[in-house]
Amino acid sequence: MDRPKNYFHLHLISDSTGETLITVGRAAAAQFTGTRALEHVYPLIRSIKQLEPVLDTIDGAPGIVLYTVVDTELSQMISDRCREMNIPCVSVLDPVISTFQSYLGPRAEHRVGAQHSLNAEYFRRMEALNFTMEHDDGQLPADIEEADIVLVGISRTSKTPTSIYLANRGYKTANIPIVFNVPLPAVLETAEHPLIVGLVATADRISQVRKNRVLGTMQGYTGDDYVDRVAIAEELKYARNLCERHNWPTIDVSRRSIEETAAAILALGVKAR
Repeated sequence: MDRPKNYFHLHLISDSTGETLITVGRAAAAQFTGTRALEHVYPLIRSIKQLEPVLDTIDGAPGIVLYTVVDTELSQMISDRCREMNIPCVSVLDPVISTFQSYLGPRAEHRVGAQHSLNAEYFRRMEALNFTMEHDDGQLPADIEEADIVLVGISRTSKTPTSIYLANRGYKTANIPIVFNVPLPAVLETAEHPLIVGLVATADRISQVRKNRVLGTMQGYTGDDYVDRVAIAEELKYARNLCERHNWPTIDVSRRSIEETAAAILALGVKAR
């Protein structure tokens, strides 16, 4: 059996933004260790004139082709050319849509970029993003009652990226830092609507992340306690005790991706408005 190549070309052709293909392609490529995908993304391909140079490029750098193209003529053109070039290609949404149709009955309406339509859900997500950016790192605590989720935790427990991910899911998310011996905003004591969750991690993990932060953006920083494992352990103990006293659930993010942390938060249950 041939050994896997160190890299391969991954061509992603979309009549929309290409976000779906990027997600699928990276998820699949991650299953193959020892190889690296060289991504070529071709978004907003909606005509033969746009598609032809893309196919010529693929011919010069053959690899795997994934595509989401609604237009049947363009889709057939991709399939035919890939067969001529003897390279694999997959219409990513076709098997999914076929499954939906077999269950739901009516044929799917072929709409380019349908997942990005400006509907109520889209505007809800935009509102959540705006709220989250305005309430990052303890800003505007008086508005906490308007949040769906509030994340609390010591520095470097992924509060901000998790908040932004949840906002992209449509949840207004605020985050508030826990600082040793500094009281949290009093409004958290009386907040009834938001789900309040504490994020924690191991002292080793936080120390590692903080060291990278210091080296990358805080040159000349001399606060040794910031990266000291013993000091961090005290911070974590303080944060855990605080959450326990208020009956706030905690989630250890040490070995979780942002997506996994968000899923664990949502599994706790968010109150509907």
